[in-house]
Amino acid sequence: MPPNTPAQRRPMQIEIDDPARPDVYALLEEHLRHMYELSPPESVHALDVSKLKRPDITFWSARVDGVLVGCGALKALDAQHGEIKSMRTPSAARRQGAGRAVLNHIVAEARRRGYTRLSLETGPAETFGAAHQLYASAGFKECGPFGDYALDPYSVFMTLEL
Repeated sequence: MPPNTPAQRRPMQIEIDDPARPDVYALLEEHLRHMYELSPPESVHALDVSKLKRPDITFWSARVDGVLVGCGALKALDAQHGEIKSMRTPSAARRQGAGRAVLNHIVAEARRRGYTRLSLETGPAETFGAAHQLYASAGFKECGPFGDYALDPYSVFMTLEL
């Protein structure tokens, strides 16, 4: 049986975590570097570790046998609207379900909080096609800018009515 068949996968734990934890910090730094490689500085909306520690943001990591396989955050925009931030999977762990698991966890938490809408900003499909597919498969639809965002050719905005 191939090593990545569902019968051989270990359970994934998704827990609130400290974005400054060394392995998470390294993944977030990789994420920021990648965003700056793909977009001009004024179009990068990824948060650094200090901003992910703000009280209006909840940050989770996903681990399998203690190994980091993904992360994501939920930012409260107001009492009914949340924003997904810092979704990232290490390259070695991609295509194994961690991104979907973190996304599902964040959507469930948004519903638990009573949000009626969950939104996100990501890059254009040419460079973020896999992210677009993941979000669309969870029911997110393209929308206009929300919160403090403005129209930007390097940004795509998506939302999910809860």
